[in-house]
Amino acid sequence: MWKKHPKALPFLFFSEMWERFGYYLMIGIFTFYLKDAAHGFNMDEKDSASLYGTFIALVFFTPFLGGLIADRSLGYRRSIILGGLMMGVGYCLMSIHSISMLYFSMALVIIGNGFFKPNISTLLGNVYSTPQHKSQKDEGYNIFYMGINIGAFICNFFGAALYTTIGWGAAFIAAGVGMFIGVITFIIGTKHYKEYDTRKPLQPGDMPLWKIMATVILPCIVFGVIGWFIKGDAYIFDSNSTDAFIFACIPVLVFYVVLLIKSNKDERPAMGAMLAIFAVVILFWAIFKQNGSALNTWASRYTERHVDGTPEKILTSLKQTETVNYKMDSITKTDAQFRKIKVDGKEVKEFGYPMYFKNIKPEETPADGGSVKTWVPSLSQSINPFWVIALTPLVVAFFTWLRRKGKEPSTPTKIALGLLVSALSVLVMIAAVKAGNNGAEKVSVWFLIASYGVITIGELFLSPMGLSLVSKLSPVRITSLMMGGWFLSTSIGNKLSGILASKWDQYDDKASYFWLNFSLLFGAAIFLFILLKWLNKVMREKGLN
Repeated sequence: MWKKHPKALPFLFFSEMWERFGYYLMIGIFTFYLKDAAHGFNMDEKDSASLYGTFIALVFFTPFLGGLIADRSLGYRRSIILGGLMMGVGYCLMSIHSISMLYFSMALVIIGNGFFKPNISTLLGNVYSTPQHKSQKDEGYNIFYMGINIGAFICNFFGAALYTTIGWGAAFIAAGVGMFIGVITFIIGTKHYKEYDTRKPLQPGDMPLWKIMATVILPCIVFGVIGWFIKGDAYIFDSNSTDAFIFACIPVLVFYVVLLIKSNKDERPAMGAMLAIFAVVILFWAIFKQNGSALNTWASRYTERHVDGTPEKILTSLKQTETVNYKMDSITKTDAQFRKIKVDGKEVKEFGYPMYFKNIKPEETPADGGSVKTWVPSLSQSINPFWVIALTPLVVAFFTWLRRKGKEPSTPTKIALGLLVSALSVLVMIAAVKAGNNGAEKVSVWFLIASYGVITIGELFLSPMGLSLVSKLSPVRITSLMMGGWFLSTSIGNKLSGILASKWDQYDDKASYFWLNFSLLFGAAIFLFILLKWLNKVMREKGLN
Protein backbone atom coordinates (compact mmCIF):
# COMPACT_ATOMS: atom_id res chain seq x y z
CA MET A 1 0.00 0.00 0.00
CA TRP A 2 2.84 2.41 0.84
CA LYS A 3 5.32 1.66 -1.96
CA LYS A 4 3.95 4.01 -4.62
CA HIS A 5 3.11 6.78 -2.17
CA PRO A 6 5.29 9.45 -0.49
CA LYS A 7 7.34 8.27 2.49
CA ALA A 8 5.53 10.84 4.63
CA LEU A 9 2.19 8.99 4.30
CA PRO A 10 2.78 6.18 6.87
CA PHE A 11 3.94 8.67 9.54
CA LEU A 12 0.95 10.94 8.97
CA PHE A 13 -1.27 7.84 8.80
CA PHE A 14 -0.17 6.51 12.19
CA SER A 15 -0.07 9.97 13.80
CA GLU A 16 -3.70 10.49 12.84
CA MET A 17 -4.57 6.91 13.82
CA TRP A 18 -3.40 7.44 17.40
CA GLU A 19 -4.95 10.89 17.59
CA ARG A 20 -8.29 9.44 16.53
CA PHE A 21 -7.81 6.56 18.99
CA GLY A 22 -7.87 9.11 21.80
CA TYR A 23 -10.64 11.27 20.39
CA TYR A 24 -13.09 8.49 19.56
CA LEU A 25 -12.40 6.64 22.80
CA MET A 26 -13.44 9.79 24.62
CA ILE A 27 -16.44 10.50 22.36
CA GLY A 28 -17.66 6.89 22.54
CA ILE A 29 -18.16 7.06 26.31
CA PHE A 30 -18.87 10.78 26.69
CA THR A 31 -22.69 10.76 26.81
CA PHE A 32 -22.74 7.61 28.97
CA TYR A 33 -20.38 9.36 31.40
CA LEU A 34 -22.57 12.45 31.48
CA LYS A 35 -25.67 10.33 32.22
CA ASP A 36 -24.04 8.13 34.89
CA ALA A 37 -25.74 9.00 38.18
CA ALA A 38 -23.21 7.41 40.50
CA HIS A 39 -19.89 8.36 38.88
CA GLY A 40 -20.80 10.90 36.19
CA PHE A 41 -23.04 13.96 36.19
CA ASN A 42 -26.55 12.38 36.06
CA MET A 43 -27.69 14.37 33.02
CA ASP A 44 -30.88 13.45 31.20
CA GLU A 45 -31.06 12.64 27.49
CA LYS A 46 -31.73 16.23 26.40
CA ASP A 47 -28.93 17.85 28.40
CA SER A 48 -26.33 15.20 27.59
CA ALA A 49 -27.12 15.33 23.85
CA SER A 50 -27.01 19.12 23.87
CA LEU A 51 -23.62 19.25 25.62
CA TYR A 52 -22.28 16.49 23.36
CA GLY A 53 -23.42 18.42 20.29
CA THR A 54 -21.88 21.66 21.51
CA PHE A 55 -18.61 19.92 22.36
CA ILE A 56 -18.12 18.18 19.01
CA ALA A 57 -19.27 21.35 17.25
CA LEU A 58 -16.60 23.47 18.94
CA VAL A 59 -14.00 20.76 18.33
CA PHE A 60 -14.52 21.33 14.60
CA PHE A 61 -15.07 25.09 14.90
CA THR A 62 -11.57 25.95 16.10
CA PRO A 63 -9.77 24.55 13.00
CA PHE A 64 -10.78 27.82 11.35
CA LEU A 65 -8.49 29.69 13.74
CA GLY A 66 -5.84 26.97 13.99
CA GLY A 67 -5.52 26.79 10.22
CA LEU A 68 -5.25 30.55 9.97
CA ILE A 69 -2.50 30.79 12.61
CA ALA A 70 -0.57 27.97 10.93
CA ASP A 71 -0.87 29.63 7.51
CA ARG A 72 0.26 33.03 8.70
CA SER A 73 2.52 32.47 11.68
CA LEU A 74 3.12 29.17 13.46
CA GLY A 75 3.55 26.71 10.59
CA TYR A 76 2.02 23.26 10.26
CA ARG A 77 4.42 21.06 12.22
CA ARG A 78 4.54 23.24 15.33
CA SER A 79 0.76 23.66 15.22
CA ILE A 80 0.22 19.90 15.02
CA ILE A 81 2.57 19.18 17.93
CA LEU A 82 1.09 21.96 20.09
CA GLY A 83 -2.47 20.83 19.36
CA GLY A 84 -1.68 17.18 20.06
CA LEU A 85 -0.13 17.95 23.44
CA MET A 86 -3.11 20.11 24.46
CA MET A 87 -5.55 17.36 23.51
CA GLY A 88 -3.57 14.70 25.39
CA VAL A 89 -3.55 16.80 28.56
CA GLY A 90 -7.26 17.54 28.13
CA TYR A 91 -8.20 13.85 27.92
CA CYS A 92 -6.15 13.04 31.03
CA LEU A 93 -7.77 15.87 33.01
CA MET A 94 -11.23 14.47 32.19
CA SER A 95 -10.34 11.69 34.64
CA ILE A 96 -10.88 14.20 37.47
CA HIS A 97 -14.57 14.10 38.43
CA SER A 98 -15.45 17.76 38.63
CA ILE A 99 -17.81 19.76 36.43
CA SER A 100 -15.40 22.71 36.33
CA MET A 101 -12.51 20.39 35.39
CA LEU A 102 -14.71 18.77 32.75
CA TYR A 103 -15.29 22.13 31.07
CA PHE A 104 -11.60 23.07 31.35
CA SER A 105 -10.47 19.77 29.83
CA MET A 106 -13.08 20.13 27.08
CA ALA A 107 -11.64 23.58 26.31
CA LEU A 108 -8.13 22.10 25.96
CA VAL A 109 -9.42 19.43 23.56
CA ILE A 110 -11.38 22.02 21.57
CA ILE A 111 -8.42 24.39 21.15
CA GLY A 112 -5.92 21.56 20.63
CA ASN A 113 -7.98 20.01 17.85
CA GLY A 114 -8.10 23.41 16.19
CA PHE A 115 -4.34 23.34 15.83
CA PHE A 116 -4.04 19.63 14.99
CA LYS A 117 -6.87 18.68 12.65
CA PRO A 118 -6.73 21.13 9.71
CA ASN A 119 -2.96 21.30 9.60
CA ILE A 120 -2.19 17.58 9.41
CA SER A 121 -4.74 17.32 6.57
CA THR A 122 -3.17 20.32 4.81
CA LEU A 123 0.34 18.93 5.29
CA LEU A 124 -0.79 15.67 3.67
CA GLY A 125 -2.15 17.65 0.72
CA ASN A 126 1.15 19.49 0.36
CA VAL A 127 3.03 16.18 0.29
CA TYR A 128 0.85 15.14 -2.67
CA SER A 129 1.36 18.44 -4.49
CA THR A 130 4.35 17.23 -6.49
CA PRO A 131 3.80 16.20 -10.15
CA GLN A 132 4.89 12.65 -9.25
CA HIS A 133 2.07 12.14 -6.71
CA LYS A 134 -0.59 14.70 -7.72
CA SER A 135 -2.78 12.10 -9.45
CA GLN A 136 -2.78 9.99 -6.26
CA LYS A 137 -4.22 12.67 -4.02
CA ASP A 138 -7.74 11.19 -3.71
CA GLU A 139 -6.24 7.75 -3.07
CA GLY A 140 -3.82 9.18 -0.51
CA TYR A 141 -6.64 10.83 1.41
CA ASN A 142 -8.61 7.56 1.36
CA ILE A 143 -5.65 5.67 2.84
CA PHE A 144 -5.16 8.45 5.40
CA TYR A 145 -8.86 8.20 6.25
CA MET A 146 -8.48 4.47 6.85
CA GLY A 147 -5.81 5.27 9.44
CA ILE A 148 -8.30 7.50 11.23
CA ASN A 149 -10.73 4.62 11.48
CA ILE A 150 -8.28 1.97 12.64
CA GLY A 151 -7.81 4.16 15.71
CA ALA A 152 -11.56 4.70 16.01
CA PHE A 153 -12.22 0.95 15.80
CA ILE A 154 -9.80 -0.37 18.42
CA CYS A 155 -10.30 2.42 20.95
CA ASN A 156 -13.82 1.40 22.00
CA PHE A 157 -12.67 -2.02 23.19
CA PHE A 158 -10.03 -0.38 25.37
CA GLY A 159 -12.55 2.19 26.61
CA ALA A 160 -15.20 -0.40 27.45
CA ALA A 161 -12.72 -2.65 29.26
CA LEU A 162 -11.30 0.21 31.29
CA TYR A 163 -14.48 2.01 32.34
CA THR A 164 -16.28 -1.20 33.31
CA THR A 165 -13.35 -2.69 35.28
CA ILE A 166 -11.50 0.34 36.68
CA GLY A 167 -13.64 3.41 36.06
CA TRP A 168 -14.24 6.35 33.75
CA GLY A 169 -10.94 8.00 34.73
CA ALA A 170 -8.84 5.11 33.43
CA ALA A 171 -10.59 5.28 30.04
CA PHE A 172 -9.96 9.02 29.71
CA ILE A 173 -6.28 8.61 30.64
CA ALA A 174 -5.97 5.91 27.95
CA ALA A 175 -7.31 8.45 25.45
CA GLY A 176 -4.57 10.87 26.54
CA VAL A 177 -1.86 8.23 26.19
CA GLY A 178 -3.04 7.49 22.65
CA MET A 179 -2.78 11.16 21.79
CA PHE A 180 0.78 11.40 23.13
CA ILE A 181 1.80 8.35 21.05
CA GLY A 182 0.41 10.15 18.00
CA VAL A 183 2.53 13.23 18.70
CA ILE A 184 5.69 11.12 19.15
CA THR A 185 5.00 9.33 15.87
CA PHE A 186 4.59 12.65 14.08
CA ILE A 187 7.87 14.01 15.46
CA ILE A 188 9.75 10.85 14.36
CA GLY A 189 8.63 11.35 10.75
CA THR A 190 9.61 15.04 10.58
CA LYS A 191 12.29 14.65 7.89
CA HIS A 192 9.72 13.34 5.39
CA TYR A 193 7.50 16.43 5.44
CA LYS A 194 9.71 19.22 6.75
CA GLU A 195 10.12 20.69 3.25
CA TYR A 196 6.33 20.87 2.81
CA ASP A 197 5.84 22.97 5.94
CA THR A 198 5.89 26.42 4.39
CA ARG A 199 4.10 29.54 5.54
CA LYS A 200 2.15 31.49 2.95
CA PRO A 201 3.06 35.16 2.43
CA LEU A 202 0.31 37.75 2.55
CA GLN A 203 -1.04 38.77 -0.84
CA PRO A 204 -2.38 42.22 -1.73
CA GLY A 205 -5.76 42.62 -0.08
CA ASP A 206 -5.22 39.84 2.49
CA MET A 207 -6.10 40.69 6.07
CA PRO A 208 -3.22 40.39 8.57
CA LEU A 209 -3.68 37.96 11.45
CA TRP A 210 -4.24 40.67 14.07
CA LYS A 211 -6.99 42.21 11.98
CA ILE A 212 -8.77 38.87 11.57
CA MET A 213 -8.53 38.34 15.32
CA ALA A 214 -10.06 41.77 15.90
CA THR A 215 -12.77 41.60 13.25
CA VAL A 216 -13.70 37.90 13.42
CA ILE A 217 -12.56 36.14 16.60
CA LEU A 218 -13.44 38.94 19.02
CA PRO A 219 -16.93 39.32 17.49
CA CYS A 220 -17.33 35.53 17.76
CA ILE A 221 -16.71 35.74 21.49
CA VAL A 222 -19.05 38.72 21.90
CA PHE A 223 -21.82 37.10 19.84
CA GLY A 224 -21.36 33.84 21.74
CA VAL A 225 -21.74 35.60 25.10
CA ILE A 226 -24.89 37.32 23.85
CA GLY A 227 -26.31 33.97 22.75
CA TRP A 228 -25.43 32.36 26.09
CA PHE A 229 -27.31 34.94 28.12
CA ILE A 230 -30.53 34.60 26.14
CA LYS A 231 -32.35 32.39 28.62
CA GLY A 232 -35.67 30.98 29.64
CA ASP A 233 -38.56 31.25 27.21
CA ALA A 234 -36.40 33.56 25.09
CA TYR A 235 -34.24 30.70 23.76
CA ILE A 236 -34.00 31.21 20.04
CA PHE A 237 -32.84 27.68 19.28
CA ASP A 238 -32.48 24.79 21.73
CA SER A 239 -30.60 25.98 24.81
CA ASN A 240 -28.24 28.71 25.92
CA SER A 241 -25.27 26.66 24.66
CA THR A 242 -26.93 26.26 21.26
CA ASP A 243 -27.79 29.94 21.08
CA ALA A 244 -24.19 30.81 21.99
CA PHE A 245 -22.75 28.53 19.32
CA ILE A 246 -25.05 29.69 16.51
CA PHE A 247 -24.45 33.34 17.37
CA ALA A 248 -20.67 32.78 17.49
CA CYS A 249 -20.75 31.28 13.98
CA ILE A 250 -22.21 34.44 12.43
CA PRO A 251 -18.95 36.49 12.27
CA VAL A 252 -17.05 33.53 10.80
CA LEU A 253 -19.69 32.94 8.13
CA VAL A 254 -19.58 36.64 7.27
CA PHE A 255 -15.78 36.41 7.06
CA TYR A 256 -15.92 33.63 4.46
CA VAL A 257 -18.51 35.52 2.41
CA VAL A 258 -16.31 38.63 2.46
CA LEU A 259 -13.31 36.47 1.54
CA LEU A 260 -15.26 35.26 -1.49
CA ILE A 261 -16.37 38.74 -2.51
CA LYS A 262 -12.84 40.17 -2.24
CA SER A 263 -11.14 37.29 -4.05
CA ASN A 264 -9.82 37.95 -7.54
CA LYS A 265 -11.63 36.71 -10.65
CA ASP A 266 -9.31 33.73 -11.03
CA GLU A 267 -9.88 32.51 -7.45
CA ARG A 268 -13.58 33.32 -7.09
CA PRO A 269 -15.15 30.37 -8.99
CA ALA A 270 -13.11 27.80 -7.02
CA MET A 271 -13.84 29.48 -3.69
CA GLY A 272 -17.53 29.74 -4.54
CA ALA A 273 -17.61 26.03 -5.40
CA MET A 274 -15.96 25.11 -2.11
CA LEU A 275 -18.33 27.25 -0.04
CA ALA A 276 -21.35 25.74 -1.82
CA ILE A 277 -20.18 22.21 -0.98
CA PHE A 278 -19.36 23.27 2.59
CA ALA A 279 -22.97 24.44 3.01
CA VAL A 280 -24.50 21.23 1.65
CA VAL A 281 -22.39 18.74 3.64
CA ILE A 282 -23.55 20.34 6.90
CA LEU A 283 -26.59 18.07 6.65
CA PHE A 284 -24.43 14.96 6.19
CA TRP A 285 -22.61 15.65 9.46
CA ALA A 286 -25.91 16.48 11.19
CA ILE A 287 -27.05 12.89 10.57
CA PHE A 288 -23.72 11.07 10.65
CA LYS A 289 -22.60 12.50 13.99
CA GLN A 290 -25.66 11.15 15.78
CA ASN A 291 -23.56 8.00 16.20
CA GLY A 292 -22.45 9.23 19.62
CA SER A 293 -25.91 10.38 20.74
CA ALA A 294 -29.14 9.06 19.16
CA LEU A 295 -27.59 5.87 17.79
CA ASN A 296 -25.79 5.28 21.09
CA THR A 297 -29.22 5.54 22.72
CA TRP A 298 -30.63 3.09 20.16
CA ALA A 299 -27.85 0.63 20.96
CA SER A 300 -28.45 1.00 24.69
CA ARG A 301 -32.26 0.87 24.83
CA TYR A 302 -33.60 -0.82 21.72
CA THR A 303 -30.90 -3.27 20.60
CA GLU A 304 -30.72 -6.85 21.89
CA ARG A 305 -27.38 -6.90 23.74
CA HIS A 306 -27.67 -10.17 25.66
CA VAL A 307 -24.48 -12.20 25.16
CA ASP A 308 -25.87 -15.75 25.45
CA GLY A 309 -25.29 -17.91 22.40
CA THR A 310 -23.16 -16.92 19.44
CA PRO A 311 -22.49 -13.30 20.47
CA GLU A 312 -21.14 -14.56 23.80
CA LYS A 313 -18.49 -16.63 22.01
CA ILE A 314 -17.32 -13.46 20.29
CA LEU A 315 -17.42 -11.09 23.23
CA THR A 316 -16.60 -12.95 26.41
CA SER A 317 -13.07 -13.69 25.22
CA LEU A 318 -12.63 -9.92 25.09
CA LYS A 319 -14.22 -9.53 28.50
CA GLN A 320 -16.27 -6.57 27.27
CA THR A 321 -19.43 -7.30 29.26
CA GLU A 322 -21.34 -5.37 31.82
CA THR A 323 -23.82 -6.62 34.42
CA VAL A 324 -27.26 -5.03 34.48
CA ASN A 325 -29.02 -5.58 37.81
CA TYR A 326 -32.77 -6.16 37.85
CA LYS A 327 -34.99 -5.68 40.87
CA MET A 328 -38.76 -5.85 40.39
CA ASP A 329 -39.45 -3.48 43.29
CA SER A 330 -37.51 -0.64 41.63
CA ILE A 331 -38.05 -1.40 37.94
CA THR A 332 -41.37 -1.51 36.16
CA LYS A 333 -42.18 -2.29 32.56
CA THR A 334 -43.09 1.35 31.89
CA ASP A 335 -41.39 4.28 30.23
CA ALA A 336 -40.30 5.72 33.56
CA GLN A 337 -37.45 8.17 32.94
CA PHE A 338 -35.76 7.95 36.33
CA ARG A 339 -35.47 6.05 39.60
CA LYS A 340 -34.29 7.19 43.00
CA ILE A 341 -30.91 5.86 44.14
CA LYS A 342 -28.38 6.84 46.79
CA VAL A 343 -25.04 8.32 45.74
CA ASP A 344 -22.57 9.18 48.51
CA GLY A 345 -25.38 8.93 51.05
CA LYS A 346 -27.65 11.32 49.12
CA GLU A 347 -30.82 10.38 47.28
CA VAL A 348 -30.74 11.41 43.61
CA LYS A 349 -32.83 10.77 40.52
CA GLU A 350 -31.09 8.53 37.97
CA PHE A 351 -32.38 9.62 34.56
CA GLY A 352 -32.99 7.36 31.57
CA TYR A 353 -33.83 4.39 33.81
CA PRO A 354 -35.06 1.73 33.35
CA MET A 355 -34.51 1.17 29.65
CA TYR A 356 -32.95 -2.22 28.99
CA PHE A 357 -35.64 -4.33 30.70
CA LYS A 358 -38.72 -2.43 29.61
CA ASN A 359 -38.77 -4.12 26.19
CA ILE A 360 -36.98 -7.40 26.87
CA LYS A 361 -38.57 -10.73 25.92
CA PRO A 362 -40.59 -12.20 28.84
CA GLU A 363 -38.64 -15.47 28.77
CA GLU A 364 -35.37 -13.54 29.14
CA THR A 365 -36.53 -11.49 32.12
CA PRO A 366 -34.47 -12.52 35.18
CA ALA A 367 -35.92 -13.20 38.59
CA ASP A 368 -36.02 -10.52 41.27
CA GLY A 369 -32.47 -9.59 42.19
CA GLY A 370 -31.11 -11.47 39.17
CA SER A 371 -28.99 -10.11 36.38
CA VAL A 372 -28.10 -10.56 32.73
CA LYS A 373 -24.87 -9.95 30.90
CA THR A 374 -24.87 -7.61 27.95
CA TRP A 375 -22.21 -6.17 25.71
CA VAL A 376 -21.41 -2.56 26.52
CA PRO A 377 -23.38 -0.21 24.21
CA SER A 378 -20.35 1.98 23.53
CA LEU A 379 -18.92 -0.94 21.52
CA SER A 380 -21.43 -0.06 18.80
CA GLN A 381 -19.17 2.92 18.09
CA SER A 382 -16.68 0.51 16.52
CA ILE A 383 -19.12 -0.62 13.82
CA ASN A 384 -18.60 2.42 11.59
CA PRO A 385 -14.77 2.41 11.70
CA PHE A 386 -14.82 -1.36 11.10
CA TRP A 387 -16.72 -0.74 7.88
CA VAL A 388 -14.32 2.05 6.91
CA ILE A 389 -11.35 -0.30 7.34
CA ALA A 390 -13.09 -3.07 5.41
CA LEU A 391 -14.48 -0.93 2.60
CA THR A 392 -11.70 1.61 2.01
CA PRO A 393 -9.52 -0.78 -0.05
CA LEU A 394 -12.57 -1.70 -2.14
CA VAL A 395 -13.53 1.94 -2.73
CA VAL A 396 -9.93 2.88 -3.59
CA ALA A 397 -9.67 -0.09 -5.98
CA PHE A 398 -13.02 0.79 -7.55
CA PHE A 399 -12.04 4.38 -8.30
CA THR A 400 -8.57 3.30 -9.47
CA TRP A 401 -10.24 0.91 -11.93
CA LEU A 402 -12.55 3.68 -13.18
CA ARG A 403 -9.58 6.05 -13.51
CA ARG A 404 -7.76 3.59 -15.75
CA LYS A 405 -10.84 3.41 -17.93
CA GLY A 406 -11.15 7.20 -17.97
CA LYS A 407 -14.53 7.05 -16.23
CA GLU A 408 -13.69 8.16 -12.68
CA PRO A 409 -16.34 10.60 -11.35
CA SER A 410 -15.24 14.09 -10.45
CA THR A 411 -14.70 14.88 -6.77
CA PRO A 412 -17.98 16.90 -6.53
CA THR A 413 -19.84 13.97 -8.13
CA LYS A 414 -18.39 11.59 -5.54
CA ILE A 415 -19.59 13.91 -2.77
CA ALA A 416 -23.11 14.09 -4.25
CA LEU A 417 -23.25 10.29 -4.53
CA GLY A 418 -22.04 10.07 -0.93
CA LEU A 419 -24.97 12.17 0.24
CA LEU A 420 -27.45 10.02 -1.67
CA VAL A 421 -26.07 6.73 -0.35
CA SER A 422 -26.00 8.13 3.20
CA ALA A 423 -29.70 8.96 2.93
CA LEU A 424 -30.42 5.31 2.15
CA SER A 425 -28.79 4.26 5.44
CA VAL A 426 -31.54 6.02 7.38
CA LEU A 427 -34.13 3.77 5.71
CA VAL A 428 -32.46 0.83 7.49
CA MET A 429 -33.16 2.48 10.86
CA ILE A 430 -36.77 3.10 9.84
CA ALA A 431 -37.01 -0.64 9.13
CA ALA A 432 -35.51 -1.28 12.58
CA VAL A 433 -38.22 0.82 14.22
CA LYS A 434 -40.90 -1.12 12.34
CA ALA A 435 -39.31 -4.47 13.25
CA GLY A 436 -39.27 -3.55 16.93
CA ASN A 437 -42.84 -2.25 16.90
CA ASN A 438 -41.64 1.27 17.70
CA GLY A 439 -39.46 0.21 20.61
CA ALA A 440 -41.88 -2.25 22.19
CA GLU A 441 -39.43 -5.05 21.41
CA LYS A 442 -35.67 -5.09 21.07
CA VAL A 443 -34.22 -5.65 17.60
CA SER A 444 -31.10 -7.35 16.31
CA VAL A 445 -27.78 -5.50 16.26
CA TRP A 446 -27.68 -6.34 12.54
CA PHE A 447 -29.87 -3.30 11.88
CA LEU A 448 -27.18 -1.05 13.33
CA ILE A 449 -24.48 -2.96 11.47
CA ALA A 450 -26.35 -2.61 8.18
CA SER A 451 -27.15 1.07 8.69
CA TYR A 452 -23.55 1.89 9.57
CA GLY A 453 -22.38 -0.16 6.58
CA VAL A 454 -24.47 1.85 4.12
CA ILE A 455 -23.62 5.26 5.58
CA THR A 456 -19.94 4.29 5.61
CA ILE A 457 -20.03 3.91 1.83
CA GLY A 458 -21.49 7.41 1.67
CA GLU A 459 -18.86 8.65 4.10
CA LEU A 460 -16.00 7.25 2.00
CA PHE A 461 -17.43 8.95 -1.08
CA LEU A 462 -17.76 12.24 0.79
CA SER A 463 -15.42 12.89 3.71
CA PRO A 464 -11.95 12.13 2.28
CA MET A 465 -13.12 13.60 -1.02
CA GLY A 466 -13.98 16.84 0.75
CA LEU A 467 -10.45 17.07 2.16
CA SER A 468 -9.06 16.35 -1.30
CA LEU A 469 -11.33 18.96 -2.90
CA VAL A 470 -10.12 21.70 -0.56
CA SER A 471 -6.51 20.77 -1.23
CA LYS A 472 -7.13 20.87 -5.00
CA LEU A 473 -9.17 24.07 -5.30
CA SER A 474 -7.80 26.31 -2.53
CA PRO A 475 -5.49 29.19 -3.43
CA VAL A 476 -2.07 28.12 -2.08
CA ARG A 477 -1.80 31.09 0.29
CA ILE A 478 -5.00 30.17 2.20
CA THR A 479 -5.19 26.38 1.87
CA SER A 480 -5.24 25.76 5.63
CA LEU A 481 -7.76 28.56 6.11
CA MET A 482 -10.10 26.93 3.58
CA MET A 483 -9.47 23.55 5.26
CA GLY A 484 -10.72 25.30 8.38
CA GLY A 485 -13.86 26.20 6.40
CA TRP A 486 -14.45 22.51 5.66
CA PHE A 487 -14.19 21.76 9.36
CA LEU A 488 -16.46 24.72 10.13
CA SER A 489 -19.19 23.07 8.05
CA THR A 490 -18.50 19.87 10.01
CA SER A 491 -18.80 21.90 13.21
CA ILE A 492 -22.19 23.34 12.34
CA GLY A 493 -23.39 19.90 11.28
CA ASN A 494 -22.14 18.42 14.55
CA LYS A 495 -24.10 20.97 16.55
CA LEU A 496 -27.19 20.31 14.47
CA SER A 497 -26.75 16.60 15.24
CA GLY A 498 -26.89 17.43 18.95
CA ILE A 499 -30.01 19.55 18.45
CA LEU A 500 -31.72 16.72 16.57
CA ALA A 501 -30.65 14.07 19.11
CA SER A 502 -31.85 16.21 22.03
CA LYS A 503 -35.37 15.85 20.58
CA TRP A 504 -35.22 12.04 20.65
CA ASP A 505 -37.50 11.60 23.68
CA GLN A 506 -40.03 14.01 22.18
CA TYR A 507 -40.78 11.64 19.28
CA ASP A 508 -43.26 8.98 20.35
CA ASP A 509 -42.98 7.49 16.87
CA LYS A 510 -39.25 6.94 16.36
CA ALA A 511 -39.83 6.30 12.64
CA SER A 512 -40.82 9.98 12.31
CA TYR A 513 -37.48 10.96 13.81
CA PHE A 514 -35.60 8.91 11.23
CA TRP A 515 -37.85 10.11 8.38
CA LEU A 516 -36.77 13.65 9.26
CA ASN A 517 -33.14 12.58 9.02
CA PHE A 518 -33.78 10.94 5.65
CA SER A 519 -35.50 14.04 4.28
CA LEU A 520 -32.60 16.28 5.27
CA LEU A 521 -29.98 14.04 3.62
CA PHE A 522 -32.00 13.29 0.51
CA GLY A 523 -32.78 16.99 0.01
CA ALA A 524 -29.07 17.87 0.34
CA ALA A 525 -28.17 15.21 -2.25
CA ILE A 526 -30.72 16.50 -4.77
CA PHE A 527 -29.52 20.08 -4.29
CA LEU A 528 -25.89 19.09 -4.91
CA PHE A 529 -26.81 17.11 -8.03
CA ILE A 530 -28.45 20.29 -9.34
CA LEU A 531 -25.16 22.14 -8.81
CA LEU A 532 -22.98 19.43 -10.39
CA LYS A 533 -22.82 20.93 -13.89
CA TRP A 534 -21.40 24.18 -12.50
CA LEU A 535 -19.08 22.45 -10.01
CA ASN A 536 -17.63 20.15 -12.64
CA LYS A 537 -17.08 23.13 -14.94
CA VAL A 538 -15.05 24.83 -12.19
CA MET A 539 -12.98 21.67 -11.76
CA ARG A 540 -12.27 21.43 -15.48
CA GLU A 541 -11.23 25.09 -15.65
CA LYS A 542 -8.70 24.35 -12.92
CA GLY A 543 -7.39 21.41 -14.91
CA LEU A 544 -8.82 18.92 -12.38
CA ASN A 545 -11.08 15.91 -12.76
